[in-house]
Amino acid sequence: MLRILARVARTGNLAEPLEADLEALGAQMKTLAERRFAGSLALRAVDAGSCNGCELEIHALNNPYHDIERFGVHFVASPRHADALLVTGPVSRHMEAALKRTWAATPAPRLVIAAGDCACTGGEFGVSYASCGPVAGVIPVDARIPGCPPTPKALLAGILAAARGRRD
Repeated sequence: MLRILARVARTGNLAEPLEADLEALGAQMKTLAERRFAGSLALRAVDAGSCNGCELEIHALNNPYHDIERFGVHFVASPRHADALLVTGPVSRHMEAALKRTWAATPAPRLVIAAGDCACTGGEFGVSYASCGPVAGVIPVDARIPGCPPTPKALLAGILAAARGRRD
């Protein structure tokens, strides 16, 4: 075990460096999280009926390349521990009540971020017998992140905009 740890220490970090603009966004996020959220912004990801394309990009935020946690943003398992909800997909009729309960369980002041075209506009599904449409049709939304799916950079920029208190 000690040999392995020594080898890791000698090798160092071999990850690719982040793009400069992504690193700058992260530095802004870290400063804001320290100042406004006592060191860290807790997000609860909610899939309201998406195709999972947005979730793949959200997972990319947590991978070793983007590593959003080093910027003071982490994902939590319970809405009771969250500062913000990151909602993806058009809200299906089956998820409407669950989304409302999740929103109610998140302590105020809470932020709601609609991530992806479907969450922002209802996408190609719109309002139908099976879909309530965009997230804003069910709960109040503070920020919107367009894209199908939005890139990790766009997601980080949208989270930063929501944390600053801007409405898009």
